[in-house]
Amino acid sequence: MRAEPRAERVERVEPHYVDERSGATYSIDDPRWCGADGAPLTVSALPGITREQVDTGARSLWRYRAALPVRIDAPVSLGEGCTPLVGKDWGADRILFKLEWFSPTGSFKDRGTSVMISLLAQRGVREVIEDSSGNGGASVSAYCAAAGIRARILAPATTSPAKILQSRAYGAEVELVPGDRDATAAEALRQSAHTYYASHNWHPFFLQGTKTLAYELWEDLGFTAPDAVVTVAGAGSTVLGCDLGFSELLAAGQITRRPRLLVAQPANCAPLHAAFRAGTEAPVPFDHAPTIAEGTAIREPVRFPEVLRAIRRSDGDMAAIPEDAIATAVRRLAATGLYAEPTSATAAAAIEVFRARGAIRPGETTVVLLTGSGLKATPTMTELFG
Repeated sequence: MRAEPRAERVERVEPHYVDERSGATYSIDDPRWCGADGAPLTVSALPGITREQVDTGARSLWRYRAALPVRIDAPVSLGEGCTPLVGKDWGADRILFKLEWFSPTGSFKDRGTSVMISLLAQRGVREVIEDSSGNGGASVSAYCAAAGIRARILAPATTSPAKILQSRAYGAEVELVPGDRDATAAEALRQSAHTYYASHNWHPFFLQGTKTLAYELWEDLGFTAPDAVVTVAGAGSTVLGCDLGFSELLAAGQITRRPRLLVAQPANCAPLHAAFRAGTEAPVPFDHAPTIAEGTAIREPVRFPEVLRAIRRSDGDMAAIPEDAIATAVRRLAATGLYAEPTSATAAAAIEVFRARGAIRPGETTVVLLTGSGLKATPTMTELFG
């Protein structure tokens, strides 16, 4: 007989911002997006919700609004969430693929953006900047358009033209920055002295939206947790979102264990993997080169130690995937009808690696997050299929 879920007790205090590195706390009403010393913030531990608190009348992630730390009276929503969960035979196993490209702008980032922009609109913010390799900028542009907020998007000059076009189509001002993804982030930080920084990598409410992935998988699977979730990490927001959401479900007594978080990075840019293998939370030297998984080409993730803690807390694992294996996974997914951009296909490419290590096990429920559509990376897809 299956044991009944046992709650992990969470002290019920008013939600607030926490700097996990220093222990500093701030009011959740404070408009800040980082700590006084420049460290990233999270929202304090929340008690989670039960299935009875799911708003089944809302066909979007806002069905889980009771899990958010503040009340949002007028959500800025384009119908994000409620994405398909599709089963496919992948070698010897049946794998469930979560198709996040069914989100309004074509990537999972709409989850975090909807909640973040809803909060900022409610608090009267009228202009923002965001830095992005493409998908985050397109998402912020769309939701700012829906909210009537001016958006300026900073992106590397090498970003896929389709992603830049999408941001401009929504009416955002796009500024292309010479250099790599990290140079773009540095320029955004400089400009944040004058304009509110609505960063999908920094703002704690972005993770509050991303955590709905965990709640949605729980509901998709008949209010149970999968055994393992496979995802790809650049900044690691899907990792942190799943960690938050499943932690809250544990606190609410709705699940009995955390799913193992199995996280892939391209071998050409794998700083988190290098530190994970070294057994540290601090960055270690690693080799880097251009990668077709452009959305993960982040050499200095903002929440570096927090991502590693989340993986280890779940008894998870990491893998570094070569470029040829990523390309093969793109083709293999397409052959089953799934048109995934190389960034998200990196997760599918890791299935065999994790299976060989025993992290993916026969008879268990494994979910692979496919975070973005192949339509997001037309030039690279043309090279792969042209």
